[in-house]
Amino acid sequence: MNSLRSAPTLDEVAQTAGVSRSTASRAINGGLRVSPEAQAAVDAAVAQLGYTPNRAARSLVTRRTDSIALVVPEPDERILTDPFLAGTMRGVSAALGGTDLQLVLLFARPDEQPGRIVRYLSSGHVDGAIVASHHRDDELEEALLAARLPAVFVGRPFRPTPDLLYVDVDNVEGGRLAARRLVEAGRRRIATIAGPQDMTAGVDRLTGWREVLQGAGLPDDAVEIGDFAVAGGAAAMERILAAHPDVDGLFVASDLMAEGALRVLAAHGRDVPRDVSVVGFDNLATAASTVPPLTTVQNPMVEMVRGATDLLLDLVGGRGDEIASQVLSPALVERDSV
Repeated sequence: MNSLRSAPTLDEVAQTAGVSRSTASRAINGGLRVSPEAQAAVDAAVAQLGYTPNRAARSLVTRRTDSIALVVPEPDERILTDPFLAGTMRGVSAALGGTDLQLVLLFARPDEQPGRIVRYLSSGHVDGAIVASHHRDDELEEALLAARLPAVFVGRPFRPTPDLLYVDVDNVEGGRLAARRLVEAGRRRIATIAGPQDMTAGVDRLTGWREVLQGAGLPDDAVEIGDFAVAGGAAAMERILAAHPDVDGLFVASDLMAEGALRVLAAHGRDVPRDVSVVGFDNLATAASTVPPLTTVQNPMVEMVRGATDLLLDLVGGRGDEIASQVLSPALVERDSV
């Protein structure tokens, strides 16, 4: 005799709860227009029967996919090697841990044509998106506004609006903190390895550094652009030493680039901090293990990712009337490189 039983149906849930099929469906899919008594009866029937809703059928009713996208328009090898991006991925996943939402990861493919990610987001596959490490030419800002898809950026968009929310650190102030520390240390030929200028973090950190140098009457021409990676920081440091051999202070717009810069300075016989003082940005784990340990600007990544995820959950849940973008404050973390 076959002991297997077919899965319980919605009709059985309704019969057990003593309600109509439509009431049972509404109770299971969000409780709209359902009395507390009927909701309790349906909940008890679901538990008693072990009923599992058909997600495909449910999505037709609720127009929800129960999926959230984390969009990182960077190649996958960058995701695996950049601690900030890896931490963002872990943070969003952890923040969704208490929900039934699935996390969909969207990365850029090598040499892909612009628009693949945009088409996916605009096609109803997800209920909302968190966007990190975006670039000016990704087309994501305009596409998300046009699609009216709930979205929150980790990092300021280039054209923020009330309909395009974000959580960010005050990168301009972070650049100021780093530059002020170098000026206070008595440095007078201060260079910077700035972040990519197609990213708002790169633009804003450079702006803050430049404001302080100009206010102190110091030259602000020793600028090289990096890519937020170790190798990019090393290459930029080589260019700075070639063009400005008298450099005695350096602000690097990410700790990974600072790690590369420190290696180059050591290879050229420049002692840090005796010959050149160095300040980084992010306060990643690597900052405490460089030689010497790196003075850096704290980038509150955990708070940013958590805040962005909470904002998105409010938007997806229809609780977005009173929410707004958030800008967190940076802080200087002193170690031995200044």
